[in-house]
Amino acid sequence: MARTTPLDPPLDSPPDDDRPLYGRIAALLLDELRDGTVPPGERLPGERHLAAHFGVSRETVRQALEVLRRGGLVATDRRGSHATLPGRPVEAPESLTFPVGARSADPCAVDRSTVTWEPPPPEHAQALGLAPHRPTLVHHYLSATPDGRSLRTALTSFSPVALAEVAELARYRGRADGATPAQLRRAYDWMRKAGLALHHRDAITQVGDASSVRVTRRVHDQYARPLEITDLVVDAERDTLVYEFTLPAAG
Repeated sequence: MARTTPLDPPLDSPPDDDRPLYGRIAALLLDELRDGTVPPGERLPGERHLAAHFGVSRETVRQALEVLRRGGLVATDRRGSHATLPGRPVEAPESLTFPVGARSADPCAVDRSTVTWEPPPPEHAQALGLAPHRPTLVHHYLSATPDGRSLRTALTSFSPVALAEVAELARYRGRADGATPAQLRRAYDWMRKAGLALHHRDAITQVGDASSVRVTRRVHDQYARPLEITDLVVDAERDTLVYEFTLPAAG
C-alpha cells in the first residue's frame, strides 16, 4: 500500500482534523476546483506544482488525486488530470469569449449552448478540409431576449487540427449528444494555451430582406491550418452587432 509522507497539516486545516493528510489535500484541491481556480475541463497543474503549492510530497498529491478520481471529480488521461465538475468556466479579462459577438448586450438574454458529433454543413467541411459526410465537433448556440426582440444563433464546426491539438475541445466528443449544455466560452484561451496563434477573419453579409446579418468567421493558426468556422446570424432590425477586442500590452 502506498505510504503518505508525514508532514505538518496544511495551514488551512483545523487542529482537530483527524483525516489523513491526503484526505485534507483532496478537500483543499476540491475547494479550488469549486471556486473556479481550476475551471471545468482545464488540466490541473502537475504533481510537482501541486506538491509545492500545498507543501506536501508528490506521493500525497497522488493519493489526493486518486480520492477525487474515485469520486468522479477528476479524470486523468495521457495528457494529465483535469477537473470534471460542472459549472461555468472562469474567463481571463483579456480573453475573447467564444463565440465572439454571439451574446446579446441585454442582461436578460438567455443563451443555450450544446455540441454534437456530426457531419458539418458542406461549406464548413470544405473550409476545414474535411471529406464529405465526415463527422466533427459542431457547436450550436442560441441567444434570445425574453421579449423576442433580439435573437442570435451561431453554428461552429471545429477542424481535426483543433481537436488533435486542444485537449479541452477533444474531451467534448464524449458529451456531444446535442442535449447536454456545453459552455465553450474559453475555447480561444484553450487554443492559445495549446501553443496556437489565432488569426480571425470575419465576413459580414446581409440576409434576406436585410433585417438580419450573417457573420462568417474563419480562424486559422500560425501554420495556416484551419481551426474552426462559425456562421453567426444576428437579427439586426433592433439589435447592434458590437465587437470588442482587448489586447494585452507588449512586455
